Amino acid sequence: MDYRRYGDTYYVRIDKGDEIIGCILDICRRENIRSATFNGIGGCSGAQIQTFSLETGAFETRELSGMLELVSLTGNVITDGQGGLFHHTHAVFACKEDGRHLVAAGHIKSATVRFTAEIELRPVDGGVIRRRFDPETGTGFWDFE
Repeated sequence: MDYRRYGDTYYVRIDKGDEIIGCILDICRRENIRSATFNGIGGCSGAQIQTFSLETGAFETRELSGMLELVSLTGNVITDGQGGLFHHTHAVFACKEDGRHLVAAGHIKSATVRFTAEIELRPVDGGVIRRRFDPETGTGFWDFE
């Protein structure tokens, strides 16, 4: 992984074998970024995508592998009261399965780079977006307090 800051945006190149979400969170820790948004594209070898099930109140995970074109990655990073970082990331992958072209999308738990991924990371300017736990869904939402 390598990155540079130009203006108010970090441009990130994530290399073969690196895990995308871990790299983004690592940059946020190194640069003391407490909240940010990001987007990107690339090529991956594996990913875990998730869909939230209202019936069970939990995420269902699907494993993807092979040549995965990362068509779109979008997400955010926020912080809790103790300084922990959380991501909320969605992605769309194009792939082939049994000779058919398919699209798989959802919440991203992890994605491993096959060739490269190119990410724009934009820190929030002038404030910090925090995480507020929601007991009804068992997850956290943005808190501007």
